[in-house]
This record gives sequence, structure tokens and C-alpha cells, in this order.
Amino acid sequence: MGRKNGTERPYDIVLFGATGFVGTLTAEYLAAHAPEGCRWAVAGRDRGRLERLRERLTAIDPRCAVLPVLLADADDPDSLRTLAGSARVIASAVGPYLWYGEELVAACAEAGTDYADLCGESEFADLMYLRHDVRARETGARLVHACGFDSVPHDLGVYFTVQQLPQDVPLRVDGFVRSNAFFSGGTLASALTAMGRGRQLLRAARERRLYEPRLVGRRARAPFGAPHFSRETGVWALPLPTLDPQIVARSAAALRRYGPDFRYRHFAAVRSLPVALGGSAAAGAGLALAQLPAARRWLMERYEPGSGPDAERRQASWFSVRFVGTGGGRRVFTEVSGGDPGYDESAKMLAESVLCLAFDTLPDTAGQVTTAVAMGDALLERLRSAGMRFRVADAR
Repeated sequence: MGRKNGTERPYDIVLFGATGFVGTLTAEYLAAHAPEGCRWAVAGRDRGRLERLRERLTAIDPRCAVLPVLLADADDPDSLRTLAGSARVIASAVGPYLWYGEELVAACAEAGTDYADLCGESEFADLMYLRHDVRARETGARLVHACGFDSVPHDLGVYFTVQQLPQDVPLRVDGFVRSNAFFSGGTLASALTAMGRGRQLLRAARERRLYEPRLVGRRARAPFGAPHFSRETGVWALPLPTLDPQIVARSAAALRRYGPDFRYRHFAAVRSLPVALGGSAAAGAGLALAQLPAARRWLMERYEPGSGPDAERRQASWFSVRFVGTGGGRRVFTEVSGGDPGYDESAKMLAESVLCLAFDTLPDTAGQVTTAVAMGDALLERLRSAGMRFRVADAR
């Protein structure tokens, strides 16, 4: 590695897409929690909206009255290269990432700038690995996707669970996700885009497997589990086809603490069988509609990008991920939980991730890496201090 990133750059952190729904929440979190002396800025394509955001942030911290406002556009590679060269860490809240994300990733990989986003799009993560991982390793840039609800609670939750289990033995972990949260227009657009690109998604995943280094003497897997009733947790478990298990498997492949043979399965937890059946039917219908361009457009128009649940609805939202880990004759139950997962907590996770990349002592990594590999214990402790709960529920 030859990290180009240095303190001589004018900013420690730049938040790109700061005026979007989650971007604004992330900016507000940074205004309230960035440490003394943190040099940060907000960036986007509309100066007027950025200046109005700065006024809003000044009400949180009067020092934000002089917060730098930077102009950059996802469709203007030159502006993104300038942005990447100005910061030690870039946070991107501009999605769907498959539409708007690559030029900034490329700019950060070239400039040796650490990068974090909220991407939950498997195809995008695979394509960015194929196109930019090698250059990022050369420059020392850490490219960390999925720094929100996708996939921090699951990646760090499994990381935390593995630490409670014996070393150097085969390990099995199952995750069970529950939440009552609503989604925003941007989240819906990302999900529908992914569901409508099944063939492209599979092609990118196959190509990535050809280029990723193969494990020698170890295994790390995230198979697609079958629907079942989980006696350990008392819920119906429905397999979740999200990015999260792939992220967990990549952490397990990179970290020997996960043992010689690791397996993770990822489920939605539903207490009622009729609700489980209804949810499966609704997911199937959504997948079928997403294959039709006209239906995708109609669905996206119902929730405009930049929109999302109001503060009262978010205040009432919560999430919980229960993990069951086994290995070496030991079984452990752990839990990660918090408030509104997709917005308030995702903003917190993204903000704490970039603060962690900018200021904490971290493992010497580069290229496309997961949150557990890049930040591990440091990010886990940051999130605990910020109010997310990581706990052992039972062990025997």
C-alpha cells in the first residue's frame, strides 16, 4: 500500500449528497457529534440547498455558520476528482448507487481517499470491487460500502458474536432481523432497481468470484437458508436476499478469528405464520412487478427520492437483530438493537464510520473492505457509545 491520503488535505471529512433525506440526517449528526477540530464540509450540486442546510446546522452548533459548502455533481467526474482530492474521508449519501455512485468511488480509489456509503446494492458492490479494488490497494484507499443498516448491525453483530465463541473451530451463526420501520423514496428506488436487474446482478457476482482470492485451508459461506420455524428464537424465519450475508461472508474470509469453517444465514423474523405467508406473497409480487419498467416507474413515483418518514414516525421505529452462534460445543445468543434503522440509525452509523476512518487507530487495510475488517472493535465501541446496543443475551 502507498496511502496518498494525508493531513495536508483541507478537510478530514466531506459529506456528499448532504441535502438528501439521509444526507441531511447525517449532516445533523456530524454537527452535533464531530469532535473539536474536525475539519468537515458538506457537498452537493445545489448551492442554495447546501446553504439552507448550513443554516439548519448552525442551529445545532453555531460553529457551522462557517461550514464549507462544496459543489460537486455525480455526473461531473472532474468535480468528483476535485472533491476526492480535498478530503481524507468521503461519505456518500447519493443513491441509487448503481446510477450515481461509480465516479466518486473511482475518484477516491485514484486519490487514496477513504470512502464510505450507505449502499445495499449487491451489483454495485461487486462492480466496484472488479473495477476499483486494485487501484485502491495501490493508493491505500479504503472503500467501505454498506455503512448503514445495510450492513453494519449484521456485519458487526456477527463479529461480536464470533468473539463470544471458541477459536479455531467451525462456527455457525444465524441472524434474525425484526423491525417496524418505514422506507424512503431513495430506499425504494434502490430496491426496485436491484430487483429489476436480476441477470446483471448474477453476472457481476459470478465475475467477482472469478477474481476474488480463493481461501486455502478455510471456508467462509453465506448460503441461502430455507424458510423454517426457529425453535431457538421462537419465530418464523424467512430468508432475506440482501447484501448483508455477503458482507458477513467477506469479513469471515478476511479475518481468521471466524475459524476454519464459517457459515452465516440471514433471516427476517416473523412471529405469526399468517404474517410470514403474507410477507412472502408481497415480496414475490414486488419482485414480479419490478421486472416491468412501467411498473417500476409507477412504484418509484409513489415515493419521490429525498422523501421519507417524518420525525414522529422515526421516533417510534426500532430494529432488533438476534444472533444464534454455535461452535466448539458452545452456544451463544446475542442481540444488536437500536432505533429507526433506515434513517436515524443509518445516519449515525455512516457518520460514526467516517469519524472512525478519519480519527481512530485502525488495522492496516486498503481496497474494498467491510466495516468489520476496516474498523472492527473501534466502530463497535463508537456505536455502543452512541446508543446502539450490542449484548450477549445468553451463553452456554
